[in-house]
Amino acid sequence: MKKQLSLLSLGLFAISGAVAQTTEVTNSNSAVEISALPIDTSFNTCMNNLRPEAIASGISSATFDRYTQNLTPDYSVIDKLNYQPEFSTPIWDYLSGLVDAERIETGQQKLSQYQNVLRRVSAIYGVPAETVVAVWGVESNFGDISGKYPLLQSLGTLSCNGRRQSYFRSEFFAALRILQRGDVTESQLKGSWAGAFGHTQFMPSTYERLAVDFDGDGRRDLVSNVDDALASTANFLKSAGWQTGMPWGFEVSVPNNVNLTGQSRRNKKPLSDWIAQGLTRIDGRPILQGQLTTATPAGLFMPAGTQGPKFLVFKNFDAIYGYNAAESYALAIAYLSDRLSGQPPIQTPWPTDDPGTSRAERREIQHDLLAKGYDIGQADGLIGDKTKQAIQQEQIKMGLSPTGRAGQVFLTAIRQQQANQIMKSN
Repeated sequence: MKKQLSLLSLGLFAISGAVAQTTEVTNSNSAVEISALPIDTSFNTCMNNLRPEAIASGISSATFDRYTQNLTPDYSVIDKLNYQPEFSTPIWDYLSGLVDAERIETGQQKLSQYQNVLRRVSAIYGVPAETVVAVWGVESNFGDISGKYPLLQSLGTLSCNGRRQSYFRSEFFAALRILQRGDVTESQLKGSWAGAFGHTQFMPSTYERLAVDFDGDGRRDLVSNVDDALASTANFLKSAGWQTGMPWGFEVSVPNNVNLTGQSRRNKKPLSDWIAQGLTRIDGRPILQGQLTTATPAGLFMPAGTQGPKFLVFKNFDAIYGYNAAESYALAIAYLSDRLSGQPPIQTPWPTDDPGTSRAERREIQHDLLAKGYDIGQADGLIGDKTKQAIQQEQIKMGLSPTGRAGQVFLTAIRQQQANQIMKSN
């Protein structure tokens, strides 16, 4: 489960005794020479100090020694812990990149490929297959992007440095216990810098608590076993309060005379209150259907404020929120699950004159930037800081507002620029 620690108010931390290293890279075909690293005695001391606490938590002395005796720190994770994003992500950008045609098509393929497993998972845990697959798609793009950081190294470093050391120590110990049980190997235990790993990105402590051995092979393997990962995800949502047969929510039309002050997903009222105020489903279907009653609590969720799309949300939206405590994340999962089940896109326009772009469109932008000589890495559709900074520079050249956003306005501008160049060449 991915924890968005970078979104917390974590402040800055000065790393004392950081290891210096020298790296020389001449070209893509040459060898990389890295100077020998001095022993970080402060990290070794920290590991030695953690040993009694680790053993008290159920880790054998042999296990602790085996996995820590040659463990080295990776201080780059401290930078990520302290990183304060320079650019914010509007909800329409966030959703357009996560819930696009590619992910919907792949998700439908996965629904078909794993239909037998998902049918059993839904029967046991009561969570729809579309919701489980939506989590899988958003968390790791169906297993394609699950993280590259060795968990013992990153969690060990965070256990000894920076803020929230107590939290990371508990996750570090949980990772060691997972290895001790033999659920996965050390080489498989790679994930995000903060410790989430596997197809659906569980933190080690969540893995211990909620991972299941769905195929009965004696191991709870969320790294290489899709069956276990899908069932474990459903088990998480069930434990978070998922109500079988109930919707997560739906888009609504709200009359202009309704007072929206203070309304949120947390401020729930009986559906009868919302119906009395004139709220209707945006798709024209009746609000009361299935297991919904006039007494069902619902909150009015407005992710883009009063001028954007509005949703009545129920307990199941809160269960999704529990997977990763961000409302934008919960909406992405909920929205993708709807699209996987064949429902239409969000109907109310977002309050912007510069809508978001899909991953395919973002790759198109990145290809243009690469052709212009910007060092932004691969054209992967993931908009990182280098891409944003390159976009800013191009926006300035074009006379556009330097937002750094890979939105439709910038995409239209570069397409027009390319068309003009073709006309000139002809």
